[in-house]
Amino acid sequence: MAAPFPSSCSRARMAVVVALLLVTTAAAPAAVALLKDDIEFMWGPDHSFFSDDGNTLALCLEKTHGSGFRSKGAYLYARYDIDVKLVANNSAGTVTTVYLTTDDVRPGYHDEVDMEFLGNVTGEPYTLHTNIFVDSVGNREQQFRLWFDPTKDFHTYSVQWTPKNIIFLIDGTPIRVYKHEPWRGGTFPTQRHMRLDGSLWNADDWATQGGRVKTDWMHAPFYAYYRNLRVTPCAASPSPGVASCSDEPPASAALQKVRAQHLLYDYCEDQNRFKDMGLPKECTAD
Repeated sequence: MAAPFPSSCSRARMAVVVALLLVTTAAAPAAVALLKDDIEFMWGPDHSFFSDDGNTLALCLEKTHGSGFRSKGAYLYARYDIDVKLVANNSAGTVTTVYLTTDDVRPGYHDEVDMEFLGNVTGEPYTLHTNIFVDSVGNREQQFRLWFDPTKDFHTYSVQWTPKNIIFLIDGTPIRVYKHEPWRGGTFPTQRHMRLDGSLWNADDWATQGGRVKTDWMHAPFYAYYRNLRVTPCAASPSPGVASCSDEPPASAALQKVRAQHLLYDYCEDQNRFKDMGLPKECTAD
């Protein structure tokens, strides 16, 4: 009988700690709280490692399982920023995530705002998969091809959630805006507080080229790195100690440039998918 798959993440713990010392050379700003103090693990704590300063986290994935965490704080409207360095080399089949989610997972009550980074074979670019779930219903997918190598350094991934907009940003550049327009069918998370979650897991049944390329476990363990979680709560009006998030839409020129050059898929343009029922109402013009 073949031996069980070795616990590579556990055996590699010291090497990961050493690597974390290298990726934390750019220290977090003094105003940023330690990631170690701001999160808790949902699953796979044995597959996660903090740097000595407590601000950089490595999640590890092997054949047995990966790891996932969530912020301790939950908010109704906020801007969430976190720096992430994705799985390097052959990352096909792996998914690294940053997403907002509610604690209530009962059918019909769950809201979610997703950024999922779909791994690829060595040398091929990552795909960023975005989606929005309202009352447990998603189907609002947009995908982007990243225009940089997200495995070489940290990049900042952000979601700004206000009463009027959900804005996805990369390094401060907006890539997607989803508007709260219920009169057009634009249902929107407005009732429940959400936390920021992150995870590294295996999804080779769908993640890379629709599941045609599977995870090559000969390259395991896989690592993704997180640091510098910043949460800016929103307020309807300025109040002491609480920052307001602007409801103004982002500059259209920057947004349109990214979308023109790097948008791979937009559910609002998938006529074949909605040929029987027509495009969702939020996709149609006023």
